[in-house]
Amino acid sequence: VRIAVKSMGLDDLKPFDPKEKVIEYLLEAEDQKKRLIDMTCKGFAEETASESPAPGGGSIAAYMGALGAALGTMVANLSSHKAGWDDRWEDFSNIAEQGQRSLATLLHAVDEDTEAFNRIMEALGMPKGSDEEKAARAAAIEAATLHAAQVPLKTAHAAFDVFPVLLQVAEKGNPASASDAGVGALAACAAVRGAALNVRINAAGLADRKIAEELIGEAELLAAHAQEEERRILDIVNKNI
Repeated sequence: VRIAVKSMGLDDLKPFDPKEKVIEYLLEAEDQKKRLIDMTCKGFAEETASESPAPGGGSIAAYMGALGAALGTMVANLSSHKAGWDDRWEDFSNIAEQGQRSLATLLHAVDEDTEAFNRIMEALGMPKGSDEEKAARAAAIEAATLHAAQVPLKTAHAAFDVFPVLLQVAEKGNPASASDAGVGALAACAAVRGAALNVRINAAGLADRKIAEELIGEAELLAAHAQEEERRILDIVNKNI
């Protein structure tokens, strides 16, 4: 970009800022403004507290999962640098990488859940004057509702994947960070259970009850297993505190 600016004389009159003129940068900047995950913690909390129905429980569940992944990753990173543990840095580095992957997935889910809600609202706003319009609207609502149930189920799976990270750092991480691993387990479990609740409430609106029950059953099974993993990790944590 810098070479193009110079060769085309774009900064002859005033400094040329690509982020103000190049369409790709403008689109990227616009996209960045719309993302919940780019807000401050305070801004995100206040937006959640506003009269707007989104972000709601699904996005919050995803963010709780992201925080659980972040805590597990933090403990792994701290443990890799612990004095006298030089021969274990690679093991903890691998755990941290696993945590980072979960963190990225769950951060993406924060906005994905709100976008799924917006799709339902768009479908509800479709015209319904004629029979054809009513049929198209009903089909769009069903598709958007299915998507809105599938998204938190994906979040529940992603949050559940955080438990192996937390279990490893609870078992062999720096004992001084035991409580961090415990809080991470609490956050991950709340994320799975919260996402499962969102699966249930969204699936309740599906006309296809077979698919609805399948989604709910899968979510509830994950929630039950999450509670087991939470207890397992907390038992280890409590022994180390």
